[in-house]
Amino acid sequence: MTYRFRGPSQEVWDRMGPKAAEAQPRDKGFSSIPSRVRWLVYLTIPSGIAYGYVIIAIAAYLPEVGVSMGDVGLLIAVNGLVFVVSAIPIGLLADRKGKKTIFQLGMLGIPPSILVFAFTTDLAPLLIATSVMAVCEAAFASTWNALIADQTTTRNRNQAFSMSFVVGNAAFGIGFAVPFLFPPIQAWTGMTSEDLHSYAFILMAGVAALSPLLFWPLMRSYEEAVTPREGFRRGQSNKVLMRFSSINAMIGLGAGFIIPLVPSWLLLKYGVTDAWSGPLLAVSNITIGIAAILSPLIASRYGVIKAIVVTQATSTLFMLSMAFMPGAILAASVYLVRAALMNMAVPLLDAYLMGIIAKEERGFASALNSIIWRLPNSVTSYFGAKMLEDGEYDLPIFIATAFYVVGTGLFFFLFKGIKPKDDPFPADAIED
Repeated sequence: MTYRFRGPSQEVWDRMGPKAAEAQPRDKGFSSIPSRVRWLVYLTIPSGIAYGYVIIAIAAYLPEVGVSMGDVGLLIAVNGLVFVVSAIPIGLLADRKGKKTIFQLGMLGIPPSILVFAFTTDLAPLLIATSVMAVCEAAFASTWNALIADQTTTRNRNQAFSMSFVVGNAAFGIGFAVPFLFPPIQAWTGMTSEDLHSYAFILMAGVAALSPLLFWPLMRSYEEAVTPREGFRRGQSNKVLMRFSSINAMIGLGAGFIIPLVPSWLLLKYGVTDAWSGPLLAVSNITIGIAAILSPLIASRYGVIKAIVVTQATSTLFMLSMAFMPGAILAASVYLVRAALMNMAVPLLDAYLMGIIAKEERGFASALNSIIWRLPNSVTSYFGAKMLEDGEYDLPIFIATAFYVVGTGLFFFLFKGIKPKDDPFPADAIED
C-alpha cells in the first residue's frame, strides 16, 4: 500500500513553515487516521481480550481452586511493583533503540505467561508469570502512545487516540465477560471448572499470540527515526512533563480511594455480589469505549483543554452523587455515567501529552506517566479498603472528589496556554 499526501507535496509544506499543519482543516472521523495506525489498533484486540480474561481469572478463579487470598494479593502486588520498576528503563530503552522492537517483544511475552496459569496453581511459577506479564505491560505502556503519536499529526492524533481507547476498552470488556459463558458450557459438557479454566487459559494464550504474529508484517516497512534523548537532560520537556505527571498523580491518588473498590463498595453497602458487579464492570468498559468516540468531536468544537476539563468536572459530580444514591441500581447507573464521562478525557490527555513532549522523549514520558498514575492509585486503594472495612462507605467518595476537583482545576490553570506542537508530517500521516 502506498502512502502519500493529498494536495501540496512535502517540499511545499516545508516551505510553508511549521504552522502549516494547524492551518489545515481537521478531519473529525476515524477515517482520517492513517491505515497502518488503524490496523495497529485492531491487532491489539486479541491480546486485550486475553489479558482481560487473566485479570478476572486471577481474582475470581484462583481462590476457587485453593489459592489463598493472601497469595492472590501477593500476585497482584508483585505485578504492580514489577511494572513500576521496569517501565522507565524500558521507556528509556525504547527511545534509544526503537519503540517498534520493544513493543513487539513485549507482545511476544504475553502468550507464554498466560500458559503458565493453565498448568499450575503453585505460587512460585505464578509469581514468575505475573512478573513477566508486568514487564510486557510496561513495554506496552512505554511504547504504545509514542508509536501512535509518531505516525500522526495534530490533524488526526485525537481521533487515533480515541480509536485506540475505544478498541482497547471493548477488548478488555470482552475478556472480562468470558467467564460468564462457563456455567452453560459446564452444564453442556460436564467439564469441571478447573478443566474448563485450564482450556480457557490455553485458548487465550493462542489468541494473544495472534497480535505479535500479525504485527510484524504490518510494521516491517515502518522505519523509525531513533534519536538520542540529550534534549531531555537539558530540560527540554522536563518541566512540562513534571507538571502533567504531578496532576495525573493527584487524580490517581483520588481514584484509588474508591474506583478500584467499586465492586467491594457495592457488596458492603448494597449487598451486590460479584455475579452482578462482574457484568457491571464489563458493561462499564464497553460503555467507556463507546463514549470515547465523542472525544475528538468535543475537542474539535471546544478545544482540547476545555474538553478535558468539562468531561472530568462533570464526571466528578456524578462520582460525588454515588454517595447519595438510595439503591444499588441507581448507584450502578450513576457509576456507569461517571466512568463514561471521566474516561472520555483519557484519549485526549494521551494525545495532548504526546503533542507537548519532544518526539525523542515520548517513550520515557509514556512510561513515567503510567507509573505516576499506578503507584499512588495502588497506595490509596489500601486506605480506601480500610475505610470500607470500618463501615465508612461514603468517606472514600468524598476524599476522591476533593482530589479530582483540585487536580482538574490545576490542569486548567497550568495548561490552558500550552498548545501541542505538531511534528513535520510523517510519510504516512495521511493516506491516499
